[in-house]
Amino acid sequence: MGLCVKTLKVLTATVLTVVAGSACAGKHWDWQWDWKNNIDLGPRPTFLVEGMEESHLKRRLESCKNGPFYKTDFSIGHRGAPMQFPEHTKESYVAAAKMGAGILECDVSFTSDGELVCRHAQCDLHTTTNIILTDLNDQCSVPWNADMPNPESVKCCTSDITLAEFKTLEGKMDSFNQAATTAEEFVGGVADWRTGLYESRGTLLTHTESIKLFQKLGAKFTPELKGPDRAARLQVEDVFGSQANYAQKLADEYRQAGVSPHNVWLQSFNLEDVKYWIEKEPSFGRQAVYLDDRYGSGINPNDPSTFSPSMKELADQGVEIIAPPLWMLLKVTDNGKIVPSAYARAARKAGLGIITWTFERSDLRNGSRTGVDENGNPVATWYYQFDVNPNAQAINTDSDMYKALHVLAKDVKILGIFSDWPATVTYYANCMGL
Repeated sequence: MGLCVKTLKVLTATVLTVVAGSACAGKHWDWQWDWKNNIDLGPRPTFLVEGMEESHLKRRLESCKNGPFYKTDFSIGHRGAPMQFPEHTKESYVAAAKMGAGILECDVSFTSDGELVCRHAQCDLHTTTNIILTDLNDQCSVPWNADMPNPESVKCCTSDITLAEFKTLEGKMDSFNQAATTAEEFVGGVADWRTGLYESRGTLLTHTESIKLFQKLGAKFTPELKGPDRAARLQVEDVFGSQANYAQKLADEYRQAGVSPHNVWLQSFNLEDVKYWIEKEPSFGRQAVYLDDRYGSGINPNDPSTFSPSMKELADQGVEIIAPPLWMLLKVTDNGKIVPSAYARAARKAGLGIITWTFERSDLRNGSRTGVDENGNPVATWYYQFDVNPNAQAINTDSDMYKALHVLAKDVKILGIFSDWPATVTYYANCMGL
């Protein structure tokens, strides 16, 4: 039209500023996103709400469909937004921030030259990156073998390569083809309820790069120090000298970046890491998160006698926040009502704050049930295994996940929840004023 527009402000619930490039009309535009206010939840939350059975909760959620929507710390981006974007990539984190996640997670592992990087595990590069399609495959602890295909045994670790080599890789959806006979087949296998549409860009990040990005996005921080993989060729002690030094480096990188400990929730499944931060880094340890994986060692969330250490003992050791998987916090009564578990009640009684994981990490299109065991008892998908009461089923459709979230928020009183698609949680939190 012959006009050089410098700034265009689009008024909706918030303001989006569009700044022209150095040339004018018809040339490059640089979009500057208002990360704090301009939240885009997309169609999924309302799709789920529309599928709910008639109830007071459904009516309440329906009343919020026009927003306004805003960033909330209740909504935590689990590895970003990995239901559709490759986890722990810049693209995944940006998507999560756009969906209102007030806190973002960088799971932390390490390279052979002692640099911290964002990966879910020390040895997941073969399923989350393109490493076996590159020359770096030869450096893996257990490389892809083209002559004798070995899809079940491949192991490529961050500790197998340097930071410079790590930065040459591209992120992809976490998956692999168990029947692969070629490297190209191996990197496939994406579940049909996820997507590979956003794999064309998967920018890997160091931990320090994630800090800078999250600051730009207006988000807070919840890094998880990943435990060692004892099958890896190089161990944490080889690189840092001790687990304690590894834990210290994580805290150091926030201090060096000038980040307030008030905005950081350090996490670990290793209770000793949490106790280390409490003792050596009290400003960070004050809200360090103990990720509770005792479900693998006999804990029964409805039998307090199996809680070892007890909730009180954890609190006495200085633990302030505990984070079990969501199924440990809930149970279903004979009339199909979802209620807090004994675990949830005990944690609350001991004064522990509760964060839980992970929303939108299950295929619930046909409900929670996956069949029955050898004794005829119901079996449910992992994150919803609280829903196994033989007399009633609570999660019958994907929309019913909002019923579980409502109990977690209102009755268990969680501080926040990790989600693979943060928009779903942000919608709920905004609607409920959390």
